[in-house]
Amino acid sequence: MSEVADQRPRRVLFLVTSMPVGGAETLLQNLVLRMDRARFAPEIVCLKQRGPLGEELAARMPVHAALLSHKFDLRVLARLWRLMARPRADAVVTVGAGDKMFWGRIAAKLAKVPVVASALHSTGWPDGVGRLNRLLTPWTDAFIGVADAHARHLVDTEGFPQGKVHAIYNGVDSQRFAPQQAAPIRRELGLATDASVVGILAALRPEKNHELFLAAAQQIVQTLPCAQFLIIGDGPRRRELESLADRLGIRRAVHFLGSRSDVPRLLAACDIVALTSHNEAAPVSILEALAVGVPVVASDVGSVRETVIDGQTGRLFQAGDLTGLVGALLDLLHDRALRERLGAGGRRLVVQRWSLDSMVAGYEQLIERLHASKAHRPCSELSTASGAAARRREAGAPVAAPA
Repeated sequence: MSEVADQRPRRVLFLVTSMPVGGAETLLQNLVLRMDRARFAPEIVCLKQRGPLGEELAARMPVHAALLSHKFDLRVLARLWRLMARPRADAVVTVGAGDKMFWGRIAAKLAKVPVVASALHSTGWPDGVGRLNRLLTPWTDAFIGVADAHARHLVDTEGFPQGKVHAIYNGVDSQRFAPQQAAPIRRELGLATDASVVGILAALRPEKNHELFLAAAQQIVQTLPCAQFLIIGDGPRRRELESLADRLGIRRAVHFLGSRSDVPRLLAACDIVALTSHNEAAPVSILEALAVGVPVVASDVGSVRETVIDGQTGRLFQAGDLTGLVGALLDLLHDRALRERLGAGGRRLVVQRWSLDSMVAGYEQLIERLHASKAHRPCSELSTASGAAARRREAGAPVAAPA
């Protein structure tokens, strides 16, 4: 590689299906906006439509879309190859499992992209890694998990080589997500300043198990008739869940707020944030709530216990356990001092270990380390002297630790 080419910012393509408002997509948006532009030139590649977050990013960087018209559209390979080869990308990072992970890595191999990585954000359905994607493991330089337990899952359950698996913790902007007064947003929402308020921040999809949240709301209003419940997020199940709230007789207590740009304020309006998912990796919603200083009651799935530390930042219950969920919520709703202590502990944890800056640095360092390892490998074009020097450097270089 020429000296001039080596000094230019690395062209890094992040492949996704689309960019709706969701946890993984918000993480990606924050990542690419915060990457050092002197060293990296990130681009977003959406196999389908841009989505709301993709439209926002298009004003700041290249966002490619409409590359896959249907599941068996083989033309996607040629389209991706052109994006990666002209000019050649320095790194390709597929985000999530499925088509983008499969087609993205094949196209990167054909385009001779130096660094190919796959970032994963789930521990199972609906984003499990299939057999075809596992076959491409030799063409992949790194698999990125979002927490320690998630990285172990990628090795033990998905079967990826331990030496290729790296843990880069999810991170949130702890300046944007910070403690603030609840009263103003409560007034805007029509909530009493002294009402007990429980929120949930999650896309309205089956794996998030909003049915359990609504069932808990039905039981809690029997003890706390003025309790209110905020459902932040949108998705294909909204009408179905609204109908369920009607059938449970709690529609007046449940507020479906949809996708919002003022999530920190909405979280601050809550006394507690709940997560009722069947499966997760390291949910961003938990980090956002903790950063705002709100304790979290969550199902003990995936890597959740790394952030919801029982008795320190919130409470855990077994997935699907309605009694456990209701008991934990009522314990906290009846004890303001406990809520404040857990919320403060959550805020400290995020600032110390789960910050956006740490996440961005993890990706930047991993990409640079992998790129350097490729660039320093001897090849036939090197002269005898330079080839020997490259071999000495490689032999003396320490083995890179996981990010």
